Amino acid sequence: MNIGAFIQSILYLISSSLLYPAMIVLLISFMGLVVAFGSFLAEWAERARIRHPVPDDWPAILRGRRRMNHFMGDSLEELEGILGRRNGDGSNSKALWAETDRLFTSTARRYKRKLDFLKVLVRMGPSTGLIATLIPMSTGLAALSQGDMTRLSADLVVAFTATIVGLAVGVTAFVLYSVRSRWLEGDLETLELVMSSRSEARLGPQVAQ
Repeated sequence: MNIGAFIQSILYLISSSLLYPAMIVLLISFMGLVVAFGSFLAEWAERARIRHPVPDDWPAILRGRRRMNHFMGDSLEELEGILGRRNGDGSNSKALWAETDRLFTSTARRYKRKLDFLKVLVRMGPSTGLIATLIPMSTGLAALSQGDMTRLSADLVVAFTATIVGLAVGVTAFVLYSVRSRWLEGDLETLELVMSSRSEARLGPQVAQ
């Protein structure tokens, strides 16, 4: 028994069986990219409607005398609820500072989690596209050795199509990820500034833990 030929046959069967799962994953990745692109456009439109503060607005915003329109406005509203307890039940400033820190951390974690899907698509698209490219290429070369040009041309169409779709998913997801990461960094910096300024104005300087 030829052990080398047996191992090659097993590997060939395994690789051939991965073609359709890879194509299905690639198709799902493309559909997910369409959904992510729609979400990106919706977020872009929402951000375009928000009026950004001018420099003269910042002193009042940081002192809590003026409400700030912000993409993470729900977190700012929750902050106001936390600070409102200062007068309501006399809560300890140290405990309120800790709750404010937890609010910022949970907000950052929640919005960063939205980028995980794009990060997966950046890797998943080209990887599954490569798998769905190499498998038809191997069968196409086998068909070429037998003079089956029809099978070769069909396999090449599948291979090049998978490459194009995989690269398109990866490149587009990377662009969306880069833009949304920049948005998120700016939002978190602004949110941290406003939250710390309002907390200090209402609770005093943060007490060391």
